[in-house]
Amino acid sequence: MIQEKTSPIARFSALLHSIGPALMLVVLLIFATSMSDVFLSQRNLFNVLRQVSGIGLISVGMLFVILTRGIDLSVGSVAALGSVTSAIIVQQYGTGAAIGMVIIVGAACGLLSGLLVALLRLPPFVTTLAVMTIARGAALIASNGQPIRMGSAGDLITEFGVGSLAGVPYPVILMVAVFVIAGLVLTYTRFGRMVKAVGSNAEAVRLSGISIARYEVSVYVISGILAALAGVISSSRTGIGSATISVGAELDAIAAVVIGGASLLGGRGGAINTFIGVCILGVISNLMNLAHVPGYHQQVFMGVIIIIAMLLQYGTAALRR
Repeated sequence: MIQEKTSPIARFSALLHSIGPALMLVVLLIFATSMSDVFLSQRNLFNVLRQVSGIGLISVGMLFVILTRGIDLSVGSVAALGSVTSAIIVQQYGTGAAIGMVIIVGAACGLLSGLLVALLRLPPFVTTLAVMTIARGAALIASNGQPIRMGSAGDLITEFGVGSLAGVPYPVILMVAVFVIAGLVLTYTRFGRMVKAVGSNAEAVRLSGISIARYEVSVYVISGILAALAGVISSSRTGIGSATISVGAELDAIAAVVIGGASLLGGRGGAINTFIGVCILGVISNLMNLAHVPGYHQQVFMGVIIIIAMLLQYGTAALRR
């Protein structure tokens, strides 16, 4: 019976599941290179990474939440609230205060979701849907429904959005740094191991005397902070705080995490593959732009890609069984 569980088909499916995202990215890169002469140019590649840097930060937070068998639909609205907050505060108190307040706002949104889910045991889907509405409404109220220009007070923020270090855009550096930290936390720290354990078998964790509520609240706070900072990245590229940005960002983040092989049932997923999932979304979007595919058609193609990724994930899981 042990030999049956470790059959060649099971081993192959496990290998395919682990390297599937990377293999998909390689195939996309080869295809994109054959379709466009400018795709592999340094300028274009860095442009792709710059464009997905905000979604990258949101995806890291989403990964932590999904690992606990949760979901966070509020991230797009929290990003919008972070964008508006940075634009308002930077004009009166400067860049440092603006970033600090953005972190506080993001943490507060995440804390609200986490407490409702962890302590009151409300369904994450419905809870974060409500917080999504609250955050978007708060952003619209604070901005009066109008874009807010940062002006000269936001020069440091806008320089971050358009500037670079040794040719590498600052938002890309930040995104990669966050992914590296997330990977180290999930792999080498007790917190990371417990986050995965909560998603794999919450009852076993509870019976061992460990409070799962602490970890559930923590991942939502992390998600809220990173989402709010993603809103600042969006503002940094335009110099404008807007309550209408990041509509649908939660779906892109979920897609990146799932394409990266994480399970929506919790307990399985990693930072490296999530980063690959973000890159896959960026390459697909960039390729369709280079091919002049209309925006509405792009949404259809993106949905098909997500379905294929899900089929690969659950198909390989079925083979392992």
